[in-house]
Amino acid sequence: SVEGQTYTLILAVKSSGEPRQVRAMIHFLGECLPLVEQGYGIIAAPYLSEDSVRLCRESGLGHLDLSGNCFLNFDRVFIERKLFPNASKEKRRLRSLYSPRASRVLRVLLTEPGRAWMIKDLASQARVSLGMAFKVKERLLDLEYAAGEGKKVRLARPLALLTEWGRHYPSGISRAVDYFGYGNYSDLEKQVLELCRERGIPHALTLFSGAGRLVPAIRFHRGFVYVGKELDSVAERLAFKPVPAGANITLLEPYDEGVWYGVRDVGGTAVVSDAQLYLDLTGFPEGQDAARTFLETRIRPGWKPDAGGGGP
Repeated sequence: SVEGQTYTLILAVKSSGEPRQVRAMIHFLGECLPLVEQGYGIIAAPYLSEDSVRLCRESGLGHLDLSGNCFLNFDRVFIERKLFPNASKEKRRLRSLYSPRASRVLRVLLTEPGRAWMIKDLASQARVSLGMAFKVKERLLDLEYAAGEGKKVRLARPLALLTEWGRHYPSGISRAVDYFGYGNYSDLEKQVLELCRERGIPHALTLFSGAGRLVPAIRFHRGFVYVGKELDSVAERLAFKPVPAGANITLLEPYDEGVWYGVRDVGGTAVVSDAQLYLDLTGFPEGQDAARTFLETRIRPGWKPDAGGGGP
């Protein structure tokens, strides 16, 4: 009761606070509330993501979760508590989406963000099991990063997915060794690439070396090259010396073969995909500004704007 006026609070509880589930509860409350005089709807779940909270507010509903976050706004009542950390179970589920094998599926989707995929084709491209591809698809649907099109799935919010993955992409996930070699970084890159081609070793430019070839505004003074195997042998053959500071070439050993998906030829040089470049830049201590520049200058103009809000 608020100053003599009685309100009926209708609580819709879900075991999952993901956007797809929240939309279903919004629909449920939309049918119930007109039947109740002075009713106010509240959606409750163990944890509600930013997108779920946005959906609640856009629908004029309150929300609360078991982590202590809540929002109630009716008549003269206004209660808001936010920024309490996510529940551990939800954190594990989010991490699982970006695990090495699951993230292979994300790379395939992000390399062709406008394409609708059959699950069997997606699994084949990503080189994962059909079950893994299906689990990733269901997770993306729950989070509304993807939308179903009959038996196919297509990314609905590729920019939001990529930037969220970037927030979870750990620094130093791939082994990286800093070296000093005689010559400028461009010459050292060429030496690495030529030796890798001779030996049949997978290779590609990344970080500033790769991004700088696509976005001239990104400046750099050190080479960054993924080397698929024999990293130490390649460095020794080229007389590179490992150094704690003052490096002019860095060789990286990929943490998973998914890194190679989408490698393309740029001016006669192998460069990792745009999505991988962005991830590597976000995970590099000095790469945040370059990551934002690459996103705004290279990725965003070429991708369809995210539907449904929640994009970066």
